[in-house]
Amino acid sequence: MKRVLAFAPASIGNFAAGFDVLGAAIAPLDGPGLGDRVEIALAAADSFAVEGLPPLARDNLALKACAAFRRAWGRPLPPLAIRLFKDLPVGSGLGSSSATVVATLAALDALLEAGLGEDALLRAAGETEAQGCGDFHLDNVAPALLGGLRLVDPTGRARLLPFPDDLLFAVASPELELNTRDARRALPAQVDLALAVAHAQNLAALVFALLRGDGALLRACLRDLLAEPHRAGLVPGFRAVQAAALAQGAAGCTLSGAGPALFAVVDRGRADAVARAMEQAWGQAGVPCRVRVCRLEGQGARLLEP
Repeated sequence: MKRVLAFAPASIGNFAAGFDVLGAAIAPLDGPGLGDRVEIALAAADSFAVEGLPPLARDNLALKACAAFRRAWGRPLPPLAIRLFKDLPVGSGLGSSSATVVATLAALDALLEAGLGEDALLRAAGETEAQGCGDFHLDNVAPALLGGLRLVDPTGRARLLPFPDDLLFAVASPELELNTRDARRALPAQVDLALAVAHAQNLAALVFALLRGDGALLRACLRDLLAEPHRAGLVPGFRAVQAAALAQGAAGCTLSGAGPALFAVVDRGRADAVARAMEQAWGQAGVPCRVRVCRLEGQGARLLEP
């Protein structure tokens, strides 16, 4: 191969109860995929270009992903021409940095025929992502790389969880930007014992509900006890949008990743109504937003025709 083009999908990190350990890849129900593309070609000299964002080449995570790939591969990289097609807004809460990182790693692995494997690519993605947000976590990069709803276990493996076919996501993206580092700074360094127990109980029950197909229990556990109380104030209109989604029958509604996007888990038949209610609530708060009805994306990073 002389040139490859890779795509990595958008994702929902912290999936409701799963702060830093549970994430889902998503795709619009209708229309093209939602995510970032990276094209890499063998070249006479290194070059880097960005379409869709200012070309901040020195700080871009695509270049940092190349460095992480080089370390994982254990060999120097040849001269490369890299083009990043940045379709996900930075600071959107939709796994923007993860999509860039994962698409870059997938393109490199294919172009160089390195065959690093899922575990090595996942570690490299996590190391690169940490440079963007300040902490090592895999809840966005795992679904971006592997697809589906992923639970990161204590060994760093990303376990695939089942998800009901009749549930969709109403994803509302406001015209706001929330830096992940700032969102993490809003969290307390410690939590009290009662909250730690309640959070563990809620996450365990959510996983149990998914494995058993228990819809009632799933609805009861689609909540964020840990991060949402501290981050809600960073997103103007958050509580109104959440209340509107729940009033229209959403099973749960909270921040997507660090925010500012919100996602609601909703029955297929109520998805459009919930999406409209979220859009209207943000409009009443004076915040323009874009709402998409999405499905769980079962496929993670993949190659496209250059």
